[in-house]
Amino acid sequence: QELRPKSLDIRQEELGDMVEKEMASTSEAIEDAVRRIEEMMSQARNESSGVKLEVNERILNSCTDLMKAIRLLVMTSTNLQKEIVESGRGAATTQEFYAKNSRWTEGLISASKAVGWGATQLVESADRVVLHTGKYEELIVCSHEIAASTAQLVAASKVKAEKSSRNLSRLQECSRNVNEMAANVVASTKSGQEQIEEKDTMDFSGMSLIKLKKEEMETQVKVLELEKRLEGERVRLGELRKQHYALAGAYDAVEDGEAKPAPAPRRGILKKPPLAQKP
Repeated sequence: QELRPKSLDIRQEELGDMVEKEMASTSEAIEDAVRRIEEMMSQARNESSGVKLEVNERILNSCTDLMKAIRLLVMTSTNLQKEIVESGRGAATTQEFYAKNSRWTEGLISASKAVGWGATQLVESADRVVLHTGKYEELIVCSHEIAASTAQLVAASKVKAEKSSRNLSRLQECSRNVNEMAANVVASTKSGQEQIEEKDTMDFSGMSLIKLKKEEMETQVKVLELEKRLEGERVRLGELRKQHYALAGAYDAVEDGEAKPAPAPRRGILKKPPLAQKP
């Protein structure tokens, strides 16, 4: 008891209840997300038509498929978790097992929270896109976050599971399905964005030579501004990742009983990609 990390000094009953409550909360968040997407689908059919309706339906259908895949993954993860507890606790109670394996339990809770949060963020982003108040890029980022959080959940479950467990193989299959559905959301979002942008393309045929020249110069200014802003955002992203890795490493060190900070990642990891060639 004295050697246990103070950051995880939670009573056995509280830790056991936290796992069950968090898994139930994640399932509830996903069910709520499915309901909200159905409402958005109905609203889109009433308020839009033509290309916009086609794009909205395609995006929302892919989001629905992703939510169903996540729901199945959470159910399978819950079954595997129960199997792990039953096979590993011996004569101890469920609460005692969670307390004894407190670090693993914390990872399971964290992963479950990440999945529920990702599902909620995806629905909110989809809602803004359908209402034309959000960005398509938000949906793409949310899809990547969901894929990452499900991988985290699988990794947390895999640590204690038997290699021959059927629930583990089902969970891994569910994870692959989630990745596939998340990729479908990204694909439908990108194709929808291209359709909308093509529809809204400006017609320059009626412009005079002077007007065209002025528009060309203004566009060049915008391109330079965006390139400068992109460069700044890449630097910011690198610093954010560096701080994230440092904090994550420091947290692990504290849990291991060491207060020393984690070493900074190599600069090669944060190397920015080359800028695209200008036409």
